[in-house]
Amino acid sequence: MKKELKYFFYVVSVLGFLIFIGSYYFSDKNKKNSYRSIKLYENKITNYNKNLITLESNTNEIIEYTENNQNQNEKKYNFWKLLTNDKE
Repeated sequence: MKKELKYFFYVVSVLGFLIFIGSYYFSDKNKKNSYRSIKLYENKITNYNKNLITLESNTNEIIEYTENNQNQNEKKYNFWKLLTNDKE
């Protein structure tokens, strides 16, 4: 009898905990507070972005393009020809 009562109180306490947590989570007060905090963070981010200093790009003409035809004397290999022992 004591064992069943103990399990009953465990189940009732867990279900009560879940019901109270769910009722708070889905309440209008919690939704209003979460929307206010999201709006507050959005305002902080926009204000911070307005005060940021932007740097000018100094990477103009930094890439040098080379011709692919420079190394014409190199032997071109094919993968399957490397695996076979046939001589050309």
